[in-house]
Amino acid sequence: MTHTEHPRALAHIQSLPSWLAGRVAARGRSLVAEAIAEEGLKVQHHAVLAAVSEYGPVAQADLVRRLGFDAKDVVLLLNHLQGAGLAVREPDPKDRRKNAVRVTPAGVRTLERCAALAERANAELLAPLSAAEARQLMDLLTRVYEA
Repeated sequence: MTHTEHPRALAHIQSLPSWLAGRVAARGRSLVAEAIAEEGLKVQHHAVLAAVSEYGPVAQADLVRRLGFDAKDVVLLLNHLQGAGLAVREPDPKDRRKNAVRVTPAGVRTLERCAALAERANAELLAPLSAAEARQLMDLLTRVYEA
């Protein structure tokens, strides 16, 4: 097969909604990662801290299940968050043989700052669109996601 048999093969791939959505998602993740790096966190730290805030006090095993992260990674992420004073491990009130994780007041403040940083990053991502177009894009993405 020569290059003239399928001269637009790459262009075809790059025109697919799945390709475009993946590229936009990668850019969005990169913008958010850069933004929350100001708080000394990576995206995975932010996700763990958010889950601890939302579900805590929560057992580490429950965090693993809820986030779909590897258990060893969650331990490392929690070590970082605890070392930074953003979360603490304490005996689980439901089972004193296990530890539960809860967010600290400093962790709550960090989450609030990260939320603002993520909003700013997403505003940058959607800057080429008008406000109405951005709302429409969100509506369309939500419909595709929920299907």
